[in-house]
Formats: sequence, C-alpha cells, structure tokens
Amino acid sequence: MGIEIGLTEHEREQSANALKRLLGETYALYVKTHGYHWNVTGPRFQALHAEFMTQYQELWTALDEIAERIRALGVFAPGSSAELLEHATIPADNGVPDAESMLANLVRGHETVARAAREGMTQASEAGDDVTVDLLTQRATIADKTAWMLRSSL
Repeated sequence: MGIEIGLTEHEREQSANALKRLLGETYALYVKTHGYHWNVTGPRFQALHAEFMTQYQELWTALDEIAERIRALGVFAPGSSAELLEHATIPADNGVPDAESMLANLVRGHETVARAAREGMTQASEAGDDVTVDLLTQRATIADKTAWMLRSSL
C-alpha cells in the first residue's frame, strides 16, 4: 500500500534524512550522558548524577519520537548502534572526564543536536513537511535550553 500523506517520495526521503542525522546525534549524546550519569564523581556528584539521569531519560524518549517519525514517512530508521552512529558527529569519550569536562562536553553535544535540528528544519521546510519541522523545532528548543542550563553550571 502506498503512502499518501501529501508528500512525494522524494520529499519524504529528504525529511527522513534530516531526521536520521538528528537521530544519530541524539543517540550519541544519549550514550555519552548515560555514561556520565554512571561515572560522575566529585563534590557535585548528587546534583550531576540526578541531572544527567533526567537528561538521558529525555533523550531516550526523543529517540523513539524521531525514529517513529522516520517510519511515518515510510523510511526505515537506523536500527543498530553502528547505523545510528554513522549519522553522528558527537565524539565518544575514551576514559572518564572530570565533572567540569563532562558538563562542557554535554554543552557541545546539545549545541550539536540543536544545529542538526535547525539544519533539518530547513530541509523539511523545503520538502513542505510541516509535521517534521514541528518535531525538529521541539528538539531544537529542548537542546538550546539544556545547553544553556549546563553552560550556566560551568
């Protein structure tokens, strides 16, 4: 059965590609944030441990929303860690940074997600896909706010 949602196959693929990039960046940031939750140390342990948990849970939920939008467009979402990370530029950590470095790394990660969302908004808008633009706008809003809050802790 064909997909008749008011977008051509090309337009759906254009939006899905933007979403795949956002999905990859979000996944890389999720993994980083969850690892920081497990491994943070120092005098701000309790506060950062709790904050990182709030953030990784929000990112986990976002992964599902993004992937489901890709599927609604009739495109398969990346289904393995390797496939997801093919779309990411956020670097993995080798070792355990100190708490201040964790905060700085997460600021950069959320800024990367915000940029990916904004670039995706342009692509989805060109495709006439307002639903995807809305999702990307929501993700940029959350990434901007989270980066600001983390930045304020440095």
